[in-house]
Amino acid sequence: MEGVDIPALERWMDAQRVGEGPIADARLLSGGTQNILMRFRRGDADYVLRRPPPVLRANSNETMRREARVLAALEGTAVPHPRLVAACGDEDVLGVSFYLMQPVEGFNPTQGLPALHAGDAAMRHRIGLSMVEAIAALGAIDTRAVGLEGFGKPDNYLERQVGRWKSQLESYADFAEWPGPAAIPGVERVADWLDAHRPSSFRPGIIHGDFHLANIMVRPDSGDLAAVVDWELSTIGDPLLDLGWLLATWPEGDAPRATDVAITPWEGFATPQELVAHFAAVSGQDLSALDWYVVLACYKLGIILEGTYARAAAGKAPKETGDRLHAHTIDLFERALRRIS
Repeated sequence: MEGVDIPALERWMDAQRVGEGPIADARLLSGGTQNILMRFRRGDADYVLRRPPPVLRANSNETMRREARVLAALEGTAVPHPRLVAACGDEDVLGVSFYLMQPVEGFNPTQGLPALHAGDAAMRHRIGLSMVEAIAALGAIDTRAVGLEGFGKPDNYLERQVGRWKSQLESYADFAEWPGPAAIPGVERVADWLDAHRPSSFRPGIIHGDFHLANIMVRPDSGDLAAVVDWELSTIGDPLLDLGWLLATWPEGDAPRATDVAITPWEGFATPQELVAHFAAVSGQDLSALDWYVVLACYKLGIILEGTYARAAAGKAPKETGDRLHAHTIDLFERALRRIS
């Protein structure tokens, strides 16, 4: 199996006392430039292995170690997540760090709704409510009690955000063909507003870091979440940013637009207002500064996506992908401007 030395994995699993016998039915669930996911069977149990992509980034192995650490910390909590089986932080077994988790039985709604959910508006409505319940449960976890002390840097977390992402945007000038920040509506105005309206304090907690519809699995028999997946950006910060991220990526109208996540049918899904009301009810948190978190999410995600546009302008990424993500960046900043007008 490309990217996974099966005999070496078997030997490591033997040492960890995980399963018995030969690995069977191994198949890749994803690949390419993304992290590799391989599902397989050993003995009477199924497993999913997650490892970095074939072409490693500078922090790929550390990212795997952090993902495994946060999944271990979530064991026994109310946050739906893939259950960690075992982790290998060393790079000498497969050449990279990796971990094993139990398979998640469910589906991602952005890949299509099964007949049961496509035919039941109440079930689709429940998906959004279940998502905000997961955000609330995640933010309520005592990070020290679950062994995540030092997992992030909560001191001055909010104060660092605008400067961090402003510097990221400025770095795209290294691509001479990039038209520059002038092509992004209100980029300076949004940054100034964020600096002027930053909340004075927050309660640190675990944040997923990329919480949206593409990073969840829904149970096959209900609208409840089976798991929140892809924890590579998780850290300790302000948990309200996860709610802001969800709202920044959630369709605002009756139907998703081209820059929104496309799910059909959309009718029945919770409105942004319903998501906020439900989060307030289950978390008891003060949401008076929620606009700030939504605007920050728009700002941060828009700048991240603009990076691909800058690389595409220099011929280092597909032009079609760059143009599509640039349109999404513009949409995100227009959302932010509507929030602050």
